[in-house]
Amino acid sequence: MLDYFACWNQWLGRRMFFVVLSALLAGFLMPLPHSPVLATTAVALFAYMTFITALDTGFRDFFHVLARPWITIWMLLLIHVVMPLVAWGAGLLFYPHAPLTRLGFLIGAAIPIGVTSIIWTSVVRGDVALALVAVTLDTLVSPLLLPAFIALVAGREVHVDYVRLLVGLLWMVTIPSLAGMAVNDLTRRRLTGFSHSVGGFTSKVALFLVVFINAGAVAPEINWNASLLKLLLVILLLVMSGYYIGYAGSFVLNERRRDTVAAMIYNVGMRNISFGAVLAVAYFPAAVAVPVTLAMIFQQPLAAVVSYLFNRFDRSAACVPELTRR
Repeated sequence: MLDYFACWNQWLGRRMFFVVLSALLAGFLMPLPHSPVLATTAVALFAYMTFITALDTGFRDFFHVLARPWITIWMLLLIHVVMPLVAWGAGLLFYPHAPLTRLGFLIGAAIPIGVTSIIWTSVVRGDVALALVAVTLDTLVSPLLLPAFIALVAGREVHVDYVRLLVGLLWMVTIPSLAGMAVNDLTRRRLTGFSHSVGGFTSKVALFLVVFINAGAVAPEINWNASLLKLLLVILLLVMSGYYIGYAGSFVLNERRRDTVAAMIYNVGMRNISFGAVLAVAYFPAAVAVPVTLAMIFQQPLAAVVSYLFNRFDRSAACVPELTRR
């Protein structure tokens, strides 16, 4: 039975772009009413996804990579300082009279690293251990960083219940992460097979439901007209800038290895948009969730483009010895 679910989990894992896209389309076509029950359901589903992801990490692994924390700290600075400032600046430039849209840009840039960045780092043979620790550490500190940054940048323009926001972040991210790592250590990794089979499959189903609920919640706020095209273009530029900032940030490293560069590109470029959408729908006006949710359209396709560029670069580099021998 576990092998059966493991096969389905791998099959869905290779098609995450289509999973997310189909959930978005279903949500946009079937708008949902704003309901505390749906918001609570989305939060619970996301907490489950975080727990399953954390089952692959133990406290020993976490602290081993933290012994050399500088690259991780540098990535967190890029993610929680540089990217939010870029997003807020883009909001001021393109939407000077729309504070809720600007807040959506800010949340989309300041939310934790996307878990799928680990998968993409593995696909291009990057430093998976670095990516895993960056995701875990960012997940643990985001409940403190995100409310603080929103208060600093947007607090004067948008009212935010920061206590409620912090509690929500703790329940969605921090507590499930700590619980998952604790279970991993207590069971001596015996649940790894579960997390890669039944747990992995059901967490992807949960992701579909989370995206569907959030897309359905924001669908009434989306006006399908020319202004939406402008919004999509701005979101595309912001998502692209995340990958580029990760690449540019790698030039400050003393040892700029290919695997480290790959981890930085995906960690800095990919956000946990499902979490951002849940956060925006549950704790902010629906208009804030629109730019966050629409970012899902671009993130996975651009991750595939980065993978293609890595593969092409590797093939080009492999051809150099052959040409020199000739």
